[in-house]
Amino acid sequence: MGKKKSKKKLIILIIIVLLAVISIIALSMRNNETEIKVTTEKVGRRTITQTVTAIGKIQPETQIKVSSQTSGEVIFLGVEEGDTVKTNQMLVKIKPDIIETQLEQFKASVDASKMEIDIRKAEMERAKQSLQRISELYQKEFASQEEFERVKTAYDQAVSGYKAALSRHEQTVASYKQVQRSAERTIIYSPINGIVTKLNVEKGEKVVGTEMMAGTEMMIISDLTIMNAEVDVDENDIILVHIGDTARIEIDAFPDKIFNGVVKEIGHSAITNQMGSQDQVTNFKVKIRLLEPEAKMRPGMSCSVEIETITKKNVLAVPLQSVTVRASAKKEKIVESNKKDKLINKPQSVVFIKSGNKAKKIEVETGISDNGYIEIVKGLKDGQEVISGSFIAVSKELEDGSMIKLDTLKKKKTK
Repeated sequence: MGKKKSKKKLIILIIIVLLAVISIIALSMRNNETEIKVTTEKVGRRTITQTVTAIGKIQPETQIKVSSQTSGEVIFLGVEEGDTVKTNQMLVKIKPDIIETQLEQFKASVDASKMEIDIRKAEMERAKQSLQRISELYQKEFASQEEFERVKTAYDQAVSGYKAALSRHEQTVASYKQVQRSAERTIIYSPINGIVTKLNVEKGEKVVGTEMMAGTEMMIISDLTIMNAEVDVDENDIILVHIGDTARIEIDAFPDKIFNGVVKEIGHSAITNQMGSQDQVTNFKVKIRLLEPEAKMRPGMSCSVEIETITKKNVLAVPLQSVTVRASAKKEKIVESNKKDKLINKPQSVVFIKSGNKAKKIEVETGISDNGYIEIVKGLKDGQEVISGSFIAVSKELEDGSMIKLDTLKKKKTK
């Protein structure tokens, strides 16, 4: 009987031990399953520079379109595309045949108007002398009233004829000078020192032009010693950009070099581009002066820029991916359309710090950011260990009090 009781007690003890071991294993397995693998980084102080990025084209500061102001055939073309030119260098000559004929005609008209003035002047002098004689006779009553009036009328007509001849002469001279200017415009000179960056005409080609409006665009001359990056900045970023901001410029044609520049001009007129059936993008033009342009740069080269808008030194910062959004613990009152008050948990910027083997959620106030780090204005202290990854863990999985485990493999890779 005693042996049976001892055996029964032993079996019960073994069962209890087995149950305890199973419970410990199950608990351990459950804990391992709920642990979230993370990477961490210490909160530290650093310099952060906020930037605005944009894309655009390289363009010269001075670029002049040379157009014809008279019509005719190009009989001389003194440049080719890519040639260097000097101010007042002859570029193009347009056949002056028609203009030369017009010059001869107007020159003859000017000479004829001069002769007419001489004739009218002589007539006026004779009429004046006749009027003086008849006036003396009329005063002595040797001439009648009718004779005096007839001679005076003749004199008035002679004066009017002389004045009309002078007026016609002035008009003829003006027309002659206008044709002279057109003749001068048959030879076109370079307005600046520069390079012919575009040539649109060939020798023998017909061009058109008038004084009142620009004619055929024959070429473009550019001063490539002063170059700008002309970029389109998004409307959300333009308020961050200021005259004098420094910029880093990458040009596709120079892949191994970064150029420095300074913001020189910020556009005030919006540029709207239709992206789709409804989507619309609004940008503003910004000009950035290249401080050390390359001689091989050409107008129209593609570029991307990074404008440095704000720099803060020695500020608390954490990796960008450490900051995420969660519902705030504080409820805020809002008024809905039906004018009823409603309490909601407004989204709040938060980070998770490592507290033992758990994650602790802390609400933070952020400042500026660069490509890798973001300023922490309020909520953290220097040296605290923030959870920086993985992205899915920080953005979705972690909650206040979540069990965590350091992912040593990823940490080694990042080192």
